[in-house]
Amino acid sequence: MSLTKLLVPTFTQMLGTLSGWLTKAQEQMPGDEAETLLSARLAPDMFPLSTQIRFACMQAQEAVARLTGQDLPDAVATLLDEGRNAGERPGSITDAQARIAETLALLDGLAPDALDREPDSALAHPLPNGMTLDLTAEQYARDWTLAQFYFHVMTAYAILRSHKVALGKADYVPHLLPYFRPQVAPGA
Repeated sequence: MSLTKLLVPTFTQMLGTLSGWLTKAQEQMPGDEAETLLSARLAPDMFPLSTQIRFACMQAQEAVARLTGQDLPDAVATLLDEGRNAGERPGSITDAQARIAETLALLDGLAPDALDREPDSALAHPLPNGMTLDLTAEQYARDWTLAQFYFHVMTAYAILRSHKVALGKADYVPHLLPYFRPQVAPGA
């Protein structure tokens, strides 16, 4: 499987799902109660929901830049800055939806083979703490990008669930619904 065919549908499906969760929160909570969720955390030492959303978007955007050999775009720095400062400035659900939409537009505009580097090609991934991961493109996609992306998406899900947003398994995997076989009633 190519890296584009692995990453782009994964990012697209799960960001669309994340957007749907935010919409459900707005529909289920009175007034501006859903907006307060952006400051909610699972634990005091964890980032809030607003950060989880921005970091999920950042992971997708960063992967596009790194796997296409481009410098990180300003949008990645913006997402990092907003995410790191979300405790004081969580923004609004409209802001969060806009960040998701921007990321989806980037992914939608990619060529069908845009991220298809040689899987064994070297990729250096510097971390904010000054350390650098030396990975192959395949290791970067599999072991870093997907893991980090899903961490932030799942943390967002857990925050929403912990604040009584009615979400279930079907809300987590709506992209799988078209693959279900039609049920035939017994004796039909």
